[in-house]
Amino acid sequence: MKMLSTKIIAGLSALLLPGLALAEGIDTGDTAWMLTATALVLFMTIPGLSLFYAGLVRSKNVLSVLMQCFAITCMASIVWIVFGYSVALNGGAEAGAFIGSFDKVFLSGVTADSVNGTIPETVWIMFQMTFAIITPALIVGGFAERMKFSAMMWFSFLWLVLVYLPTCYWVWGGGWLAQKGFIDFAGGSVVHINAGIAALVAAVYLGKRKGFPKVAMPPHNLTMTVAGAGMLWVGWFGFNAGSAVAAGHSAGMAMLVTHISAAAGSLAWMTLEWMKYKKPSVLGIVTGMVAGLGTITPASGSVGPMGALVIGLSAGVVCYYATQIIKRKFQIDDSLDVFPVHGVGGILGTFLVGILVYTLGGNGELAAGQSVMDAITSQLGVQVIGIVATLVWSGVLSWILLKLIDSTIGVRVTEDEETEGLDINQHEEAGYNL
Repeated sequence: MKMLSTKIIAGLSALLLPGLALAEGIDTGDTAWMLTATALVLFMTIPGLSLFYAGLVRSKNVLSVLMQCFAITCMASIVWIVFGYSVALNGGAEAGAFIGSFDKVFLSGVTADSVNGTIPETVWIMFQMTFAIITPALIVGGFAERMKFSAMMWFSFLWLVLVYLPTCYWVWGGGWLAQKGFIDFAGGSVVHINAGIAALVAAVYLGKRKGFPKVAMPPHNLTMTVAGAGMLWVGWFGFNAGSAVAAGHSAGMAMLVTHISAAAGSLAWMTLEWMKYKKPSVLGIVTGMVAGLGTITPASGSVGPMGALVIGLSAGVVCYYATQIIKRKFQIDDSLDVFPVHGVGGILGTFLVGILVYTLGGNGELAAGQSVMDAITSQLGVQVIGIVATLVWSGVLSWILLKLIDSTIGVRVTEDEETEGLDINQHEEAGYNL
């Protein structure tokens, strides 16, 4: 009878107190939120980013973009469990300042009972895997409509291993930037600057698409793009608020500031286009949204609502003019504006967090006797170091990888294949059979 009463009490406690630790170190509320956040971030890539990019290219290349995002998702997932998780997020005895250890290769030692903080380690592994998936997928927009599928797979694989995994460790694994106090809550440098500069390098290396910039290359399906943009907006809550790794105050604020920045970025970009072209565009407002989201990402765990408003408005303006400069002044064919939106947005947000963490409701704490100005100056120095290090590491290695692949299997399709479209000549399928 006593045993039955104990079971009943335990059962009622689990129902009434969902945050109760049911296993040592596990909080069910945190775990439930992180499972949700993980699904949201994967939702950002497939189908969010996939549809967003696919709608922006011409109809003869729609399947190629969808295929690239899907294939990268599969490849990055396997890399992550084989050795990516181990070297990117685990210190261990073999780890140094630049790369993690090999203690957890093939997820060695990870069981159903393994814990990371207040959540199962399996959930932590899966959550961080989704970041490793979306980052190389973002680069696809820089070389869309002209890269061989085989070259894309090799580049994405090598870039993930040699660029993403080390920078991830520097910032989130306890590496040298983390030791300096670098702030990147959810991926301003690890994801957006990293992917942005790689996309710019790829666009320059591969050269312009046939006809660019004289031939108009409008999106073939803006409806698809807007649908993908909506999925990105919703999925980004998992991206940023999930980086709190708990269902608490930090996650709530991260979600709020993420939404504010997205809305502000959208309106700022739309307004600039409206003033210049006399009509606001659908493409403009959704691109402004992505700029606002990418720019708030590094700051989403550090700033308050008013700081987010400043970041979002700045993102809409700065990223808008960046696209004009990259494509019109320098005539670089970054097909889907990866660098001016993600790269520039990541740089802007990573810099601004150094100021806004101590102002407008940011959560930065001053050391004893330290002034706000001194704290900002010190933090900005660290932020600039992180920005420059990411740009150089990713930019230089991306160029080397492209050169290596080009010298072996070639990176670009032929002119005739480009004219025909990648859907047919790379995959022997058509996106539309009308």
